[in-house]
Amino acid sequence: MDTMKHGTCPVQHGANTETQHSVLHWWPQTLNLDILHQHDTKTDPHGKEFSYAEAFKTLDLEALKRDLTTLMTDSQDWWPADWGHYGGLMIRMAWHSAGTYRTADGRGGSNTGNQRFAPLNSWPDNVNLDKARRLLWPVKKKYGNKISWADLFILAGNVAYESMGFKTFGFAGGREDIWHPEKDVYWGGETAWLGKSRYAHSSETDSLEEPLAAVQMGLIYVNPEGVDGVSDPLKTANDVRTTFRRMAMNDEETVALVAGGHTVGKAHGNGSASTLGPEPEGAGVETQGLGWMNSNGTGNAADTVSSGLEGAWSSTPNKWNHTYFHLLLSYDWALTKSPAGASQWEPVNIKEEDKPFDAHVAGVRRNPIMTDADMAMKMDPEYRKISEKFYNDPTYFEEVFARAWFKLTHRDLGPRSRYLGADAPNVDLIWQDPIPSVSYTLTDAEIEELKARLLNCGLTQTELITTAWDSARTFRCSDYRGGANGARIRLAPQKVWEGNEPERLDRVLNTLSELQQGLSKRVSIADLIVLGGSAAIEQAARKAGVQVTVPFAAGRGDASQEMTDAESFNVLEPIHDGYRNWLKKDYSVAPEELLLDRTQLMGLTAHEMTALIGGMRVLGTNHAGTNHGVFTDRVGVLSNDFFVNITDMQYAWKRVADNVFHLVDRTSGTTRWTATRVDLVFGSNSVLRSYSEFYAQDDNKEAFVNNFVRAWVKVMNADRYDLKR
Repeated sequence: MDTMKHGTCPVQHGANTETQHSVLHWWPQTLNLDILHQHDTKTDPHGKEFSYAEAFKTLDLEALKRDLTTLMTDSQDWWPADWGHYGGLMIRMAWHSAGTYRTADGRGGSNTGNQRFAPLNSWPDNVNLDKARRLLWPVKKKYGNKISWADLFILAGNVAYESMGFKTFGFAGGREDIWHPEKDVYWGGETAWLGKSRYAHSSETDSLEEPLAAVQMGLIYVNPEGVDGVSDPLKTANDVRTTFRRMAMNDEETVALVAGGHTVGKAHGNGSASTLGPEPEGAGVETQGLGWMNSNGTGNAADTVSSGLEGAWSSTPNKWNHTYFHLLLSYDWALTKSPAGASQWEPVNIKEEDKPFDAHVAGVRRNPIMTDADMAMKMDPEYRKISEKFYNDPTYFEEVFARAWFKLTHRDLGPRSRYLGADAPNVDLIWQDPIPSVSYTLTDAEIEELKARLLNCGLTQTELITTAWDSARTFRCSDYRGGANGARIRLAPQKVWEGNEPERLDRVLNTLSELQQGLSKRVSIADLIVLGGSAAIEQAARKAGVQVTVPFAAGRGDASQEMTDAESFNVLEPIHDGYRNWLKKDYSVAPEELLLDRTQLMGLTAHEMTALIGGMRVLGTNHAGTNHGVFTDRVGVLSNDFFVNITDMQYAWKRVADNVFHLVDRTSGTTRWTATRVDLVFGSNSVLRSYSEFYAQDDNKEAFVNNFVRAWVKVMNADRYDLKR
């Protein structure tokens, strides 16, 4: 018998929706560790045994490309293709998937297929890209696990260009899907779509808040109607230059991308934007994940509203052509309004034959359009020079665009060693941070002999450990840059970074070079740096009474300065390192929050971070040899003393400066230790304290050493893709 009363509910209201306050709502200052576990394996339906690289090897890539080519002209009634070709839509989808990449922290980009999830799937700039993804579903269903959504997005863009007559530079697979929104990626502090509060000085483009690249919340690049929606191509040029530079593009690449992207396809604004329904994340269940449902006319085809601008940029938008620069540079342009009321530029006295045909009404020609960003390519002096060069040399333009498109869509895929598939170009590009391969192998006996020589070469245990750490800590799992492989710590700009203690580093590198010269088998400096840290850690563990072997795999190469784009490495410079208890200067963000950001970029979990911090402190690896957090009388011994002392109630902590604390003996009042906020958070935060208490237990001394070693090796091998496939 059903006894439930009408209007009652068997579950807590809102318990499984984002409208419900989280536990941390009550304590907003609590350190939120979620960013360290945002891609927990529990979210991945594949299971631990699945290897995407192995699955991709079984993919019939040519058959997939044929199916995608067929899809481009297989217009569907529920979302008709412009000019009978989905190329423009698929290129926009691929572009917007890759275009979120930013150099400052390497986050964003096409690497994870995150366009499927909020907030990106519902950004204003991604209007109607949900339709592109849904059109791709039959292809994804057919090829299944052999092609990730992330790879499929980019491949669809490539095939779109190829099917429209343009020869791309190539395609590489290797992007693995995530299965949960990246809620902890910082996209800006605004609380409203298209808000703009990310500038220190509103009139200064370069004051755009780091690490952001887009100019407004919910945009991929810049506002197409002009700065703050007000047309001014010269001001827009400044925005374009800033945002594209923060996405790793120079001026020539920028002009090529703008022109190449706008050579095909069109903007949609033939109706009022007020008729659009909620974005996908805000729409009802009956829309099945689609958003922006349009009640204007048919709701699609000629009545489509996306950006609000209306029209094509070139004379034949359904095939590759060279009319973009002809139209831009040959005609005068006037500021007008689209049917949706958006500001756009249209040509004055254009010849009838230069007008593109309407995308859905046969035999009717329409004016082409330009956005404020397009007009910047004409009015900004530097962009104008490049535009004219491309106009006069179409072959050169195609070459530059092909490489720029490849860079845009592959920038965050990492080094070439991660590339999958026969269509990956067999060439080293400077932005891929190339590293020469090595041909030698090392036996166990040779490794042990090298360890002994490293421990007796005149360098201290601390020098060996800190150099290995500094070499490896630059790794970013966001775009797979940095790391110990290549030993770029020897080269500009890394060798002079303040965080690397240049004088100490120079002494260590000179010693290692001398040792290398005396070896019968030439071993790379990169391997010697890592092996030196391993040997020193084993020695420190023995001092603690624990016999442990730090796993080591030879095979790192030594990059040259010619292989290194020094300017592009500036964004990898550490300006803080909680592991070495160092801040380059005071920041508005708390040191412990900076620690979490760096930890996440290195791909570490909360318990791995805890073990590493505790070990690094007792090993005496602080920057410049400071004593903050070194809670031990046995510096250089890999003991659990850090955790024992931070959990000891014999002492009380007192603040003496913003980021300096003294541990005072409750009985005598004397200062026993000093510490920073990064140290104390391992006793104050409830989650981190639970890990600290675990490692402080008398029966977990050996467990601590083993966990420290595992986390250490994970950092040292983070960029060794040859070990992971």
